[in-house]
Amino acid sequence: MKPEQAPIPAAKENMHPRNPHRQGYDFKQLIKANPDLRRFLGVNKFEVETIDFSDDEAVKALNKALLKQFYGVDGWDIPEGFLCPPIPGRADYIHHVADLLADTNEGAIPKGNKVNVLDIGTGANLVYPLIGTSFYGWQFVGTDIDPTAIRSAREIISLNKGLERKIEIRLQGGDDDIFANVFKADERFDVTVCNPPFHASFREAADATATKWKKLGVMKKPTFLNFGGQKNELWTKGGESGFIRRMVEESVKYGKQTLWFTTLVSKKETLPTVYSTLKFVKAADVKTINMSHGQKNSRFIAWTFLSPEEQADWFKKKRGEVE
Repeated sequence: MKPEQAPIPAAKENMHPRNPHRQGYDFKQLIKANPDLRRFLGVNKFEVETIDFSDDEAVKALNKALLKQFYGVDGWDIPEGFLCPPIPGRADYIHHVADLLADTNEGAIPKGNKVNVLDIGTGANLVYPLIGTSFYGWQFVGTDIDPTAIRSAREIISLNKGLERKIEIRLQGGDDDIFANVFKADERFDVTVCNPPFHASFREAADATATKWKKLGVMKKPTFLNFGGQKNELWTKGGESGFIRRMVEESVKYGKQTLWFTTLVSKKETLPTVYSTLKFVKAADVKTINMSHGQKNSRFIAWTFLSPEEQADWFKKKRGEVE
């Protein structure tokens, strides 16, 4: 272990109340789920048992254990160099999305396979669908522009019995498209989720990672990328701001087929652009949901083009209560 690395908090009380990772990592239980995790454990200067989070193989082993223990995922792996996301933060997003849907469903979280979720940029890791199908029984469509990520996501599905009935993977053929070529003519989604690329270039991504590791006292080459990641996962034309602006503009076309569009917004500096674009396209309702993971604050933006009456009727129509 790197002696300067800070300990993992024993409890993360600022996470969502339903997030099973609020109490931190129980490594004894996690090793039972994935015995390979044992070789990455060490004790830091604070006498806390943890892993080196700058070691991508250690993070992958931890993810395998978490997905097995909490979400029943028997087979999970990703190709070398692809994004290996922190599971607790991803779970928080899903639980807050469930609350968003509950607000439109008379306070009850809609569960089961009649709830349809679109995951934009599902990646090679398929984490959002794995969490959402396990915890809430939702149906997912995951999209990506990278054929290798698509193959990896489909491989994960094939390794886990029953997931082929819950998760569908679609290749997004247009590099600049987000929703186009994904929606079928008569298809409706209750919510979309997205973890957009943060940066505008490889250099920006590498510099941000190098700065983070320097603060933690971990010496890495400037090109080392936190938790891995390919081009389309970490940087895009216009960075996070440009990607979300394009997403909002394109969402207008599918406004009657979707109850809520959502996306994570990592940078506070991105928010003004998001709000101004949503105002320009005349979104009927916009919500900002704040989240905290340890010392990191984040948020996601949700918007809809449906009127309050249409929102109120959305789940009633699905239940057959109204025409």
